[in-house]
Amino acid sequence: MDNLQLIQSKIYEIRGQKVMLDRDLAELYQVETRVLNQAVKRNVERFPEDFMFQLTITEWENMSSQFVMTSWNKRPKSALPFAFTEHGVVMLSSVLRSDIAIQTSVLITRAFVAMRQLLLNPPVDRVALLQQEMKELKEYLEEVFTDYNDINDDTRMQLELINQTLAELQVKERDFKERKRIGYRLPGSEDNQK
Repeated sequence: MDNLQLIQSKIYEIRGQKVMLDRDLAELYQVETRVLNQAVKRNVERFPEDFMFQLTITEWENMSSQFVMTSWNKRPKSALPFAFTEHGVVMLSSVLRSDIAIQTSVLITRAFVAMRQLLLNPPVDRVALLQQEMKELKEYLEEVFTDYNDINDDTRMQLELINQTLAELQVKERDFKERKRIGYRLPGSEDNQK
């Protein structure tokens, strides 16, 4: 995985394309830059413009001003670097014809694919996702408590009605006990003695 990250750090965007420069590729293929460029020039028909192009002086000056390493700046201005697209990198392995070139091409192709996947499927922002979930949970809890308070108010009203009904029933029961009974009385009952 470290190899992929190293390779990805050497992929630049120039002219709207993801490319690698000849010097970086030579380093990865473990050959000199001039050897790589000679192999390309001997097989130039394999490298159309969508596979490889040479940087302009302005592009090279803009890029070399971004590099801290002095070895990049030592390159003669007349020797402008070549930039290879993903397809050009794959073609390089057939031109260089070495085991290292084949293995390196596989790694570089994987690096390009990984970068493309990253662009197509950016990583999920976990913090934003958690914030959204917390917001939804908070809204849900507020709804639940609102419903709970509504139920609570309804329950209080029902309890008050029950208490009021019980109080009314108790008053009616007292009134009922204090009245004299009407109807048939059994002989020897208390009512007969009065």
